Amino acid sequence: MGVNLRDLVPKTTVDLSSLRGKSIAVDAYNALYQFLAIIRQPDGTPLKDRTGRITSHLSGLLYRTSNLVEMGIKVVYVFDGVPPTLKEVEIKRRARVKDEALVKYERALQEGRVEKARMYAQMTSRLKDYMADDAKHLLMLLGIPWIQAPSEGEAQAAHLVKKGDSDFCASQDYDSLLFGASMLVRNVTLSGRRKLPRKNVYIEVVP
Repeated sequence: MGVNLRDLVPKTTVDLSSLRGKSIAVDAYNALYQFLAIIRQPDGTPLKDRTGRITSHLSGLLYRTSNLVEMGIKVVYVFDGVPPTLKEVEIKRRARVKDEALVKYERALQEGRVEKARMYAQMTSRLKDYMADDAKHLLMLLGIPWIQAPSEGEAQAAHLVKKGDSDFCASQDYDSLLFGASMLVRNVTLSGRRKLPRKNVYIEVVP
């Protein structure tokens, strides 16, 4: 659920190349949401195929996974299962935020405020069942293993690390540490040059 432990967790910057030969259990939903938010056209429209199905997540998954494999990093993606009942209130809150952002996005488009529209569009991302299924199919075609967790993907990823089946968890959230993972790598699927929201400023995002 995204518990903020930023100020409590000791951190160090690493080069992805230093993880060659290591295994990383990636929080799949976390990564796919990142791709859905970031990989968009200037007006905020996501990438789509000729039938209108959104493909931003597949583009990000293909290129980022290919880069990690080329670096000699072993990747396994862990997909969320049924969310715990304790998360129901948070899920409803997030849905309201997305609905409000959609209204602001459409208004910004009508008013010709393209940069604002793109910002609001990033907040409307929804990961639908067909998107997760398409991602699993793509991973299968690439020969990349994936795991269907019974509930929280980060909990399953943390379990893999605790058992020694993976060396690290990869997620933007810190929850996997609360689930018992000893090592967490952030920005694995985000590293590179990124534009700061609402600013004409670019930064280099590193793991």
